[in-house]
Amino acid sequence: MCVLEGPDLIDAALDAGAEFEGIYLDATRESPALRVLCETAEALGVRVFHLGAGVIEKISDAQTPQPILAAVRFVPRGLSDVSPRGCVVVLHDLRDPGNAGTVIRTADAAGASAVIFTGQSVDPYNPKTLRATAGSIFHVPLVLHESLSAVTTWFHEAGGTSVAAVVRGGVDHYDAPLGGDVMIVMGNESEGLSPDDVRSCSFSVSIAMSGDNESLNVAMATGLLLFESRRQRLSGGPGPTP
Repeated sequence: MCVLEGPDLIDAALDAGAEFEGIYLDATRESPALRVLCETAEALGVRVFHLGAGVIEKISDAQTPQPILAAVRFVPRGLSDVSPRGCVVVLHDLRDPGNAGTVIRTADAAGASAVIFTGQSVDPYNPKTLRATAGSIFHVPLVLHESLSAVTTWFHEAGGTSVAAVVRGGVDHYDAPLGGDVMIVMGNESEGLSPDDVRSCSFSVSIAMSGDNESLNVAMATGLLLFESRRQRLSGGPGPTP
């Protein structure tokens, strides 16, 4: 079970056919748009509960809570439930919920096949991560798996290539072959991937930078690699677009 806060997430869940436990509306802040949303939900068989003033403020973790939230069930997926084709993103020991949600949202926009959380990564279904996904949580298959090595083995056995993102020393991301069945592995925000994690991948890739900053935010770096992979899939390989 996870908690969705705000009409946009709830609307995305309704469109995706998610299984709702219920929708909870602050009756003192009801608007025409929220009324329509609740009527749509009730027409689909979802229970809507009207709450008194101050109740949502007590149960929401947001500093300024939305007037509506919902409890939604989700079914955990395993590796056998997703395809090792196209571009798959692996987040290993990622800790920040905002980064995780942004990666899921970006993976959706770039057409990724799945996002896999490994190691001690943040829970992708916590409220902060869900808000950062802007609804993409319902569009991209997610997998939680303890072992990064098991995930890379699964992808390699299916014929794919795994790519470890490193700050420096890897193949320039414009030159790296990212257009086939590729798994992009991103590490922890402060420490990145361990040497063993990097060696478990087919090769490593780095994003060339001109400024003096040492590294990019992990969500930004993932986005650059995802869209370079998309560009290569559409153009036929690394190098400049024809």
